[in-house]
Amino acid sequence: MTRIVLGIEYDGSLFSGWQFQNQQRTVQDELEKALSKVANEQIRVQCAGRTDSGVHALEQVIHFDTDVSRSLNSWVMGGNVNLPEDVRILWAKEAVDDFHARYSAIARFYRYVILNRKMKSALKRNQVTWCYDSLDEIKMHKAAQDLVGEHDFTSFRALACQSHSPTRLMHFINVYRENETVVIELSANAFLHHMVRNIAGVLMEIGAGKRSISWINELLVINDRRQAGVTAQPYGLYLGGVYYPEKFGIYKHPVFNLLTPDIQRFIY
Repeated sequence: MTRIVLGIEYDGSLFSGWQFQNQQRTVQDELEKALSKVANEQIRVQCAGRTDSGVHALEQVIHFDTDVSRSLNSWVMGGNVNLPEDVRILWAKEAVDDFHARYSAIARFYRYVILNRKMKSALKRNQVTWCYDSLDEIKMHKAAQDLVGEHDFTSFRALACQSHSPTRLMHFINVYRENETVVIELSANAFLHHMVRNIAGVLMEIGAGKRSISWINELLVINDRRQAGVTAQPYGLYLGGVYYPEKFGIYKHPVFNLLTPDIQRFIY
């Protein structure tokens, strides 16, 4: 059996998330159907991180096992021919050693994009989250720094989250403005269910002046999701990249250069 690794891009607007669901359109289902046609046998895929309904991916990483012989280019081109227009395979490679798309990952990177103006966008209505209130991105960035490091993120995970532990290591979180757009970029060893959207919701409240910068610390202390405000919409959320140990030879998004030497030593 050969293990094939693929980099995937998708627009999550019209999907009911990543994971297969009966009678629902999902990214996993579309990929498995397309790759099964290339292989002429049933293909089952594993992903680096499941995304919710409406959430996008700049680069999701998946793998699958097969005893069918195909060139790497055939997996890319053949897969894309059979995929709908809102999913694309970007690259393919054979796995090295014991690579696993999910369990070998040591950091994930997400980007949350907020359109901050008085009017919604007709062109990007499913690609950004709209915020009418004027946001102070400097306050948002300052507040966000309290999330860096290892914390109990109970206040920032969905009540229905099934993870055994609420503790995560946040490598970095940056908030900045590009004209009418406010961007939140963050990386952690792993993320809880709705964690990024809940962080975005809290930071937007702070940026709009509805809460103080100290609110982040208060939420980390009380460990109560019910006190942490609304979950931000999924439209502006993108899985931006996945970080693996160098030995696997998987493309590393340039944003991971923001990882400090201390953190790099920790995750290795």
